[in-house]
Amino acid sequence: MPAGAAKPKRVVIDFPESLFEATDEAANKLAINRSSLIRTAVEQFLAARERQKLEKELEARYMANAASALATANDLPGAETDLA
Repeated sequence: MPAGAAKPKRVVIDFPESLFEATDEAANKLAINRSSLIRTAVEQFLAARERQKLEKELEARYMANAASALATANDLPGAETDLA
């Protein structure tokens, strides 16, 4: 283990039989062990949650700035002209 690396923690989880079998099948097809598959799945889940959080924050900021941008655009000469 590299210097400064955290010691891995063992986790015991219960799976319904069908999920356990699907997990083993997927791990076998990917030629990785079950633990690697589950670690990867959790990492991807957490990354997706973080992306969703950032997207919501960006959307909120965009919406907060949209009203101001629209007001500014409406104040410009010729802004009432429909370009569509």
